[in-house]
Amino acid sequence: MRILVTGASGLIGSAVVAHLSGLGHEVVAGVRKSPALAGRPIVALDFATASEADWRAALAGIEAVVNCAGALQDGPRDSTAAVHDEGAARLFSACEQAGVRRFIQISALGVDRAPSTEFLKTKRAGDARLEASRLDWVIIRPSVVVGRAAYGGSALFRALAALPVLPVMPGTGLLQIVHLDDVVRTVAFFLGPGAPARVAVEVAGPELLAFTDVVRTYRRWLGWAPQPSFSVPGALARLMFRAGDFLGRLGWRAPIRTTAEVEVRRGSVGDNTLWREMTGIEPQSLAAALAAEPASVQERWFARLYLLKPVIFGALAVFFVATGLVSLGPGWETGTAMMNEGGAGRLGPFLVIGGAVADIVIGIGIAVRRWSRAALYAGLAISVTYAIAGTLMLPRLWLDPLAPLMKILPIVTLILVALAIREDR
Repeated sequence: MRILVTGASGLIGSAVVAHLSGLGHEVVAGVRKSPALAGRPIVALDFATASEADWRAALAGIEAVVNCAGALQDGPRDSTAAVHDEGAARLFSACEQAGVRRFIQISALGVDRAPSTEFLKTKRAGDARLEASRLDWVIIRPSVVVGRAAYGGSALFRALAALPVLPVMPGTGLLQIVHLDDVVRTVAFFLGPGAPARVAVEVAGPELLAFTDVVRTYRRWLGWAPQPSFSVPGALARLMFRAGDFLGRLGWRAPIRTTAEVEVRRGSVGDNTLWREMTGIEPQSLAAALAAEPASVQERWFARLYLLKPVIFGALAVFFVATGLVSLGPGWETGTAMMNEGGAGRLGPFLVIGGAVADIVIGIGIAVRRWSRAALYAGLAISVTYAIAGTLMLPRLWLDPLAPLMKILPIVTLILVALAIREDR
């Protein structure tokens, strides 16, 4: 079949694309923008802006659609209503007009049980629109999905497992973790000839696990000894989730935001009986799925780096902004004196002001995701410029007890690390 998979760069979507291609299907990857996807055919459309006409053009020759697009929480880059409801409705309508019958929707467990967040409410609204359509629809409602690849919540499990002490959030619900392979096999089943249609199934793992049990299972998989735990006070937990919201407003998709807070408290538990009976799939336990793919050193690197990423970007942003403010404030006389000593003359004050403003702009740019790459490169360039200018004007600073020029080297190194780990997926 020729199949369009939307959300093809995401955790579930990318796995669906790979699996269906391996089965011999011709898969078109639907993405928001055009990344490198191993030379696959690509349709670059944004759910927020794509019209029915845009979707109809993309559906030429398509026999089935698998919609894996999703957004956890509203932010500068995401709109839950656009992705799950309004934008999805335009895709449903375009499928009807283009003659595409089979439509598989990746939804979420619990959307039909008093949804409490915009994530679940918009997911439910989109499901309702699909159910009212003339399409041969299938709605797959998975629990928390984990796989070899990691993103968002699945990445957070690994990151928490890497900490020396496990923070235990108050009031977390039980989870029926489902492995990504089982979700992908479910999609393939419903694309098969004679597969049932107009049905919604809950896809959930075989065991009820506490959040801490999941993290400890990952820690064993990563090959580390058990970690002690401590209970996070409710006020601190709320502060952490709201800090995640702040990062979200800056464009970073933090896994701990207020939507995640509600979801963690709610848990993710369902009835997998219909799914198992209909497909014949017996879900894997988390421990068994992890044991089938032993952790590598790359996994341990990722786990340790995941929570360091916001620390690195935050430290660089604060460093550049603070440096600029200090230069314009308490460090003004020292800065202008050094410029005079270096022979800058009347240009000295202007050079101090220019450097300070540049530092502040770079720091703000690093903090905002859409500007961060350019800001990091600017930070790299200005750091090298400072090193060269300082060497030419005041070479003694290399031997100064506080080593102001020497400290440029670790800053440059940290910028290179930030550039290397900037990508979300």
